[in-house]
Amino acid sequence: MNTTNQDTFTSTFEFKTTWETCFDDDDFVKVFSSDILENYIINKRWYGGKASTLKYIEVVDQFKITSKKNTYYGVLLEVNFKEAFYQHYFMPLAFMAKEELDTSTVIAPVVMGKQTGYLVDALHQEDFRKLLFDNIVKSKETPALKLVFHKGSSIEKEDYQSSRFMGLEQSNTSIIYNDSFVLKIFRRIYVSTNPDYEISRFLTERMHFENTPRYTGSINLALAEGNITLGLMQELVSNQGDAWKFMLEQIDGVFDNLKRKKIKIDKLPDIAMFKRLRINEIPPEIIDWAGLSLFLRIQTLALRTAEMHIALGSDIHETAFTPTTYNGDYTVWLKNRMLYQFQNRLNIIENSLHKLDGLALELAHQFMENKKLVRKHFVDFDWTKMKSERIRIHGDYHLGQVLVNGDDFYILDFEGEPESTIRDRKVKQPPLKDVAGMFRSFHYAIYATIFNNKEKYPFEQEELFKAGEILYKYFVGVFLETYIEKAQSGNLNIGYNHEIDFLLKYCLLEKAVYELGYELNSRPRWAVIPLRGIQSIMNY
Repeated sequence: MNTTNQDTFTSTFEFKTTWETCFDDDDFVKVFSSDILENYIINKRWYGGKASTLKYIEVVDQFKITSKKNTYYGVLLEVNFKEAFYQHYFMPLAFMAKEELDTSTVIAPVVMGKQTGYLVDALHQEDFRKLLFDNIVKSKETPALKLVFHKGSSIEKEDYQSSRFMGLEQSNTSIIYNDSFVLKIFRRIYVSTNPDYEISRFLTERMHFENTPRYTGSINLALAEGNITLGLMQELVSNQGDAWKFMLEQIDGVFDNLKRKKIKIDKLPDIAMFKRLRINEIPPEIIDWAGLSLFLRIQTLALRTAEMHIALGSDIHETAFTPTTYNGDYTVWLKNRMLYQFQNRLNIIENSLHKLDGLALELAHQFMENKKLVRKHFVDFDWTKMKSERIRIHGDYHLGQVLVNGDDFYILDFEGEPESTIRDRKVKQPPLKDVAGMFRSFHYAIYATIFNNKEKYPFEQEELFKAGEILYKYFVGVFLETYIEKAQSGNLNIGYNHEIDFLLKYCLLEKAVYELGYELNSRPRWAVIPLRGIQSIMNY
C-alpha cells in the first residue's frame, strides 16, 4: 500500500467515466476505494483505525446531492481491518477544476472522462457547505436521496451568510454558520440514530433544557436497515473555553496558595469520601486555601448536572427516554461488560509493567495483588437490592464536555463512551455514572496540575498528592450535596444514601479501570492517576 501523503501524488488517476456516472463504473470504484482512499484516509484526524491494520475499504452506499452549480456525492465507506472487525465512515465527495478549489487539501488529482480536476472532501467547498445549510433551514425531505433534512423548532428563517471550520478537526468535523450555528458532521457512522442527535433534540424540543446548545437541525440517512445520523446542527454558545481548562487554572491557583499562604498540608482537615457538604459546612482552613468561588462554581455544575438528569428521566411518553428499574437482563449485560473490560485491562497492565517505574509501578503491583477484590466488586451487583431507576445518561461526562459561559455551564457532546458499541451507549444506566465520570475528571484535573507544574510548587510530590486527595474529597462533597438535593426535589429516583454510595463507588471503579487502559496505551506516566483512584475507591 502506498503511504505517501495525499498531497504528494506524482501521477494523475485517469478514468473513462464522467463524474456524473462514476459510482456506476466498477473501475472507478475499485481504484477510488483502494489506491486513492487508503492513501488519504489514514492521515485524517477523524479516522479511528490508526491502532489497527487496514485490510481494504469498500464503498457500501452512496447518494448524489446537487447544488445549482455542482454535483456532490455522499459516500458511505466500510473500512475492514486485519483484526477481523470493521468501521463505517461518511465522506462527502466533490470533483473540482483547479480554479474552483477552495482548499489545498485534495484527495487526488484525477481525469474524469475528458475533464481534469481534483477529488476533494466536499466540506472544503463553500458551495457544498451552503447547500447543507440551505437544505436544513428549508427542511427539505428528498425521498429519492434517502436524505432527511430536519429544521429544529427553535430556528427562525435564516439565510446563509458565511461558513468556516471550527478549531482543529477531531473525530468529527464541525462547521460554524453565520457565526450563530455549529453543524457537526459525523465521520464515523452507525446504522442507528446517533445518541448526540437523539438526546440533543430531545432536551431542546421535548424538555426545553436550557443548559445545552439548542438543537437547530439535523441530517439523517433513512435506509431500510435503520437511520444513520450524518449531521447535527446546534446553536453556537458563546463561551470562555471548556471546564477542563477552567479547572486546571483554578487548581493551579489553589496549589499556588499552599506556598503563598504558608499552609501546612498536615494540618488541613480531612473528611470521609462521599461526605455531603453544604458550603457553610466547609472548614474555614479549606475556604482560606481553595477560595469560596471555586466551591460555588462546583455547586453550579452539580445543579446543571442534576437538571440534565431530571430532564433525561422525566418523560413518560417516549420509550427511549422513559425511566426503568433494574432487572436481571441489565445485570447480565453490566457484569459481562465489566468483566470483559477488567480482563482487558489486566492484560494491558501485565504487558506494560516494563514501562512503569516509581509510584506507578508500586500502585500497579498493588492493583495486581488486589485484582480478585476488584473483580469481586464488579460481580457483586445485586439488582434486587436496587430501588433507584435507570435513565438515558450523557455516558461520557467529564470537564471537557462542559463549556464555561460566564458563571454558568453548558453541557454538550452526548455521543457516549467512544469504546462502547452504539447499542451499549443507548442502554439506560444509573445517572450516578455521569456523576462518577465528573468526579474522575476532578481527580484528573488535580493530578494533571501536579504533574504539569512539578517545578512550580516547592513541595514533595507525595505531599502534593496528599493535599490533592483532600481537595478532591471537598469537591466531591460539595457537588454531591447540591446534586442529590436537586435530583430528589425533581423526583429523580437515585435511591437512598446506602444505594447512592454503592452506585457511586461501582461507577467510579468502572471509570478508573476504563481510564487505566487509555493511560497505559498512550501515556504510561499518567497511569498513576487511575491507579491511585482505584486504590482510594477500594481502600486496599
